[in-house]
Amino acid sequence: MFESGSRRRGAVVSPGPRSYNKSMSILEKITPAIDRAAAFVWGPPLLLLLVATHIFLTVRTGFVQRRVFHAIRLSFKKSGGIGEISPFSALATSLAATVGTGNIIGVAASVSLGGPGAVFWCWLTGIFAMATKYGETFLAIVFRVKTPAGWVGGPMYTIERGLGAPRLAKAYALFCALAALAVGAATQSNSMVTAIAEEFFSANEAAFSGAPRLALYVTAAVTAAVAGLIVIGGLKKIGAVCTLLVPLMAVFYAGGCLAVLVLNRAFLVAALRQIVLSALNPRAVGGGFAGGAFIASMRYGVSRGLFSNESGLGSAAITAASAKTDSPDRQALITMTATFWDTVVVCALTGLCLVSETARNPGAADYSDGARLTFAAFSRLGAFGPKILTTALAAFAFSTVIGWYINGERASEYLHRKSAPVYRLIYVAAVFFGGILPVSAVWGLADCLNGAMAVPNIASLLLLSGLMRRRRE
Repeated sequence: MFESGSRRRGAVVSPGPRSYNKSMSILEKITPAIDRAAAFVWGPPLLLLLVATHIFLTVRTGFVQRRVFHAIRLSFKKSGGIGEISPFSALATSLAATVGTGNIIGVAASVSLGGPGAVFWCWLTGIFAMATKYGETFLAIVFRVKTPAGWVGGPMYTIERGLGAPRLAKAYALFCALAALAVGAATQSNSMVTAIAEEFFSANEAAFSGAPRLALYVTAAVTAAVAGLIVIGGLKKIGAVCTLLVPLMAVFYAGGCLAVLVLNRAFLVAALRQIVLSALNPRAVGGGFAGGAFIASMRYGVSRGLFSNESGLGSAAITAASAKTDSPDRQALITMTATFWDTVVVCALTGLCLVSETARNPGAADYSDGARLTFAAFSRLGAFGPKILTTALAAFAFSTVIGWYINGERASEYLHRKSAPVYRLIYVAAVFFGGILPVSAVWGLADCLNGAMAVPNIASLLLLSGLMRRRRE
């Protein structure tokens, strides 16, 4: 879902900082500092730590990824046990929070910056990340508790009850509650609102100082109102909406991708060749500086995969902890499929569309941002192509808005049991203002908060990984 650095230049067709709002000058001044902080947080040490965790847990769980097709079958079966929502609703809600605009435009940004090989590394990262998603959910079920809000769990409970570190657990909860406001509310709302306003109301960048700005306010208000009506119903309402929305939007977007691939079928073999050779042997596809190309391909592909599936942040485990189940292994397997669908399937489909387009039209490879490259690929579908893409972007963004809310609410309730009503109002307000104001600094802040979530969560995964070997379905 997330995309560091290049994401803010290519995550959506966003007009960027708007001159009509001079009061944002202070924000514009601090944005570079926040971006530098985000780049530091998500530098090589944390990325390497995440990759190492994925590999370690893959070995520790006996390569749990080999059970993925069994896990997919489990996700459609009814399950007994204690909990608040069905295992499939928990999976759909986790996917809603994970699958965002970065899965579409973010992949294109990695291809633009790292070449076709970035798709290969993104895909490979997703495979190993499935073990981390499994581990997060497994521990969340083991250490979940019954509260007035129902069965709750997640890294904050795992850290408190498993590691005996309540202060670190509170720190994680605080980072999560704030990250939900930034990642789930403000940035995704901005992506959705500006995309809709530009595509369907012709509210382009040059017109933002005039009347078309009304389209922005109306779209933001409608988005906030609809989101508010859904989140006020709590986990069960959110789960019901996500159970319907996520499969529909996935099939809709996948259908668009498949249509593009059918039109580009003559270039699919060349695209696959470029992806593999660019990842493993950049010189074979014309790279003058093979070493640098290899590093760039791996860097952007790995970071794209890590940001896309959120494995290592622990956020998906918060929703999964409320699933009706009596087996940590069973629900962990089901939640693990979220990474499979998100990165191994959706990101791979996106990447194949983009690289097949660059194979068909080599000039497309020179596009400097992900948005332009993605729209070039979908323009193969004619006049409706960009509208299909915009609709998919809007659906993915809105699903993230409502999916991430439950993470923030549960984190805020961990900090204060009666905080949910206040947090809900703040969240809906963030959805509205995120849609009408520049959020360039918020992207960087979200990256910093996500990094702050990852460190304590990874610590709990590594220190408690022995439990995953002793308890199986």
